[in-house]
Amino acid sequence: MVTSGRSFYITTPIYYPSDLPHIGHGYTTVAVDTLARWHRQAGDDTWMLTGTDEHGQKMLRAAAANGVTPQEWVDKLVGESWFPLLTTLDVANDDFIRTTQPRHEERVKQFVQAIYDRGYIYAGEYEALYCVGCEEFKPESEIVDGTGPFEGLKVCAIHSKPLELLQEKNYFFKLSDFQDQLLDLYKTVPDFIRPESARNEVVSFVKQGLKDLSISRSAFDWGIQVPWDENHVIYVWVDALLNYATAVGYGEDPGEFARRWPAFHVVGKDILRFHAVIWPAMLLAAGLEVPRGVFAHGWLLVGGEKMSKSKLTGIAPTEITDVFGSDAYRFYFLSAIAFGQDGSFSWEDLSARYQAELANGFGNLASRTTAMVERYFEGVVPPAAAYAEADLAVQRTVADAAAAADAAIERFRIDEAIAEIWTIVDALNLYITENEPWALAKDDAQRARLGTVLYTAAEGLRALAVLLSPVMPVATEKLWIALGAAETLGRLQDQPIREAGRWGALKPGSSVNGLAPLFPRVEQSV
Repeated sequence: MVTSGRSFYITTPIYYPSDLPHIGHGYTTVAVDTLARWHRQAGDDTWMLTGTDEHGQKMLRAAAANGVTPQEWVDKLVGESWFPLLTTLDVANDDFIRTTQPRHEERVKQFVQAIYDRGYIYAGEYEALYCVGCEEFKPESEIVDGTGPFEGLKVCAIHSKPLELLQEKNYFFKLSDFQDQLLDLYKTVPDFIRPESARNEVVSFVKQGLKDLSISRSAFDWGIQVPWDENHVIYVWVDALLNYATAVGYGEDPGEFARRWPAFHVVGKDILRFHAVIWPAMLLAAGLEVPRGVFAHGWLLVGGEKMSKSKLTGIAPTEITDVFGSDAYRFYFLSAIAFGQDGSFSWEDLSARYQAELANGFGNLASRTTAMVERYFEGVVPPAAAYAEADLAVQRTVADAAAAADAAIERFRIDEAIAEIWTIVDALNLYITENEPWALAKDDAQRARLGTVLYTAAEGLRALAVLLSPVMPVATEKLWIALGAAETLGRLQDQPIREAGRWGALKPGSSVNGLAPLFPRVEQSV
């Protein structure tokens, strides 16, 4: 495919593999994959990165509890749980980085050495309350008094577990030096942090004043060694954030780094500050460009609560995909939740949307159209004769939806993009109902009109297959083949998505093949 030359580098957070993947991890990953697929099909020079964050005290303790080395422990978790997630959800990532890989470790040392040499790191002593679950020294706002068995103790507001008082000689990053530069960044690039609610939160936090950040630990050794002091390892969050730069050649391949960097980061709102405050400050300290933007999505709530491993409320993605398939998973989470806000998951809602929008809406439209082309035109797409106003209205709907969806993707609003594309589904279903091709087929004098109606429906489906392929790659590929488009237009993933709304791409004479239901009826009790 010819690329536009415009770089579009996008990342998921790197996930902590001691937690088994739940639908929240899957949500972030399919959102990033959909954005990457869209830009790839638009001809942008696209790169999607995901991966795992494998150092830190929490991992060391989990490995010890299981009687294995930390490396053996993370290899098992990644191999058995995190790699399979990508297959389960049909994710087409370009790279998967692990923070235990030599390519990452060596480049992290180079980066930390660089900001040390530039005078942004100094030695100091530190005493503070630390949460092993968060791998973070907790700010006052996230420290609460314990209750029940933890009465009299200070606990983490997020994990509700006692905090540990740590006293160490550490190295510190001069985060406080960057307060004004960060505030200027947020002001001059207003969409650096999205959505606006997330931006407002970060601006308010930074205005309160930034404290220097402890960036090394000396109490344990499961981490990347500080290059100038072998008694310290680099703080796991500094190590983790650097994956976005190390994966695209920082310190090793200047050409690749220049081609890809800077990136867009999609993260959960609970790790926004690391990405919108600490990370850009580190990059400024190193003399590098800040990211192109940070988008914080909301939480997935189940029964009104955020999913968590400790509360056993996590739902594995396979619990959904085994019943409904990966396309339905992707469609549901990306369309049912306003991207950037919290969203509630329920089996009832998933089942209802699957039936109404996928099976009865899109799936039925595809089945009816291909079946009528087979029945009335021996499986060959007919040419259109003169277009009537009803046909032209469909063409306008397709063109408008394609343009509006692309604009929504530029705003990182996948939910709005899907809603725009769905206007085509609704318009085509209404068009078929009103134009009654089954009635036209009974009158030889209406043969040309019948051809126009079925070409309009088939060409509308062609546009839908292209526009929905980043969201639902499996079903759209089946539809593409059934329309005979693969034979005449080439692979679906090579179709230029920004031209999807241009009418007339599907060639009359294409052979339509039998199409099994795209979204079969699901027999299950919810």
